[in-house]
Amino acid sequence: MRFDLHIHSNHSSDSGLAIDDILKRAVEKDLDGIAICDHNTITGNFLARKRAKDLNLPLMVIPGIEVSTTQGHLIILGARGSIPPDLSPQETISIARQIGGVIIAAHPFKIRSLGNVKGLDIDAIETFNSRCIFGENKKAEEMALELGKPQVGGSDSHMLATIGRGYTEIDAEPFMESVLNAIREGKTRPGGRTAPLYVVIFQVMRGVFRRMKKVIR
Repeated sequence: MRFDLHIHSNHSSDSGLAIDDILKRAVEKDLDGIAICDHNTITGNFLARKRAKDLNLPLMVIPGIEVSTTQGHLIILGARGSIPPDLSPQETISIARQIGGVIIAAHPFKIRSLGNVKGLDIDAIETFNSRCIFGENKKAEEMALELGKPQVGGSDSHMLATIGRGYTEIDAEPFMESVLNAIREGKTRPGGRTAPLYVVIFQVMRGVFRRMKKVIR
């Protein structure tokens, strides 16, 4: 099955994507599942799971959140609850373990990200992110191989056009626990195409603009 494990909705301050639009686009891209990983909130993902059922879509929505730690971002999948931001990576991982989450180092070599995750109790490393266009994915892949960690991919999409551009092929049965266990066991293969430079710049600038508007308000 093919999943985009890293999408942001309008419940992230730097994205304007409506939940229904994300779901319909994912189906159009022939994805089997997605994870909406908004910054420090599970609201968007909760709504996405509900709307997927309401619309009777052939799409699995995995609970997800992208948590801001003091050193960089961690994606937590399948967690049964929320996690506060601005804790150390170790504290964040400890809470994620208590609530049953699968812990993924998100785009570890982007600016203000975790970097080398040796010694951290993570389950997988995001080695393909469609917004990483300056060699960050290659460095992440080399680190995953060195540490023997499973690899996943996602679009990190903040706009409809890039949903599904990064993905993870997962060898699992079509139910959530099987998918989460397959990630833990490394039954995954990341893939996709990086976004054009102008798209990455546009997404970054739009995110900055949205955050500025929020501060002014």
